[in-house]
Amino acid sequence: MRILVAEDDALLGDAIAEHLRHGGHAVDWVRDGAAADAALRSQSFKLVVLDLGLPRVCGRDVLSRLRGRASSTPVLIITAADAIADRVAGLDAGADDYLVKPFELAELEARVRALIRRSHGHDRNVLVHGPLAFDSAARAATVDGAALDLSARELAMLELLLLRSGRVISKEQFVEHLCGFDEDVTANAIEVYVHRLRRKLDPVGIHVQTVRGLGYFVAKAAA
Repeated sequence: MRILVAEDDALLGDAIAEHLRHGGHAVDWVRDGAAADAALRSQSFKLVVLDLGLPRVCGRDVLSRLRGRASSTPVLIITAADAIADRVAGLDAGADDYLVKPFELAELEARVRALIRRSHGHDRNVLVHGPLAFDSAARAATVDGAALDLSARELAMLELLLLRSGRVISKEQFVEHLCGFDEDVTANAIEVYVHRLRRKLDPVGIHVQTVRGLGYFVAKAAA
């Protein structure tokens, strides 16, 4: 999933971005509030990790502007301010969760996974579709308990297809959700990735279907 990290501390921002990338996410990292606001106005993200103490435009103003545009993008605030009043103000401004510095990166990643799951109406780390199970924490897929050999890009595409099962995802949406600013991934490349994913899913009865001119989807699993 594509995540925006807005953090001006170079060491912390780099650590967060690398940790989330290692967890299978596409991450764009900006270092001030003006850049964060501009990115959120022009790009689509599944989640924002937002420091409140940003230069140029403070994090709370970035959040207020985002919610003022009626965006429901989940926002995880990170800040050194640990007073209850600061947490309440951040949550009242529209944040979905809150972490006080210093924190463990593993906890931040777990909160990120939880927010993304909830934004899609899921309450567990494991997405199940017939014999297929995708574990978003372990970044692994299994079929009837046996490991399915998928690349990081294929796992990311599978996760998005399962989170939005029954809904068509266009090539452009795949690029928006799975690729960062510095990745040059074309719509034609998405076709190649889908083809590779299909070859691995078709034999186990999971079919990525094409809607001509619109995109791809996986049918909802039978109840």
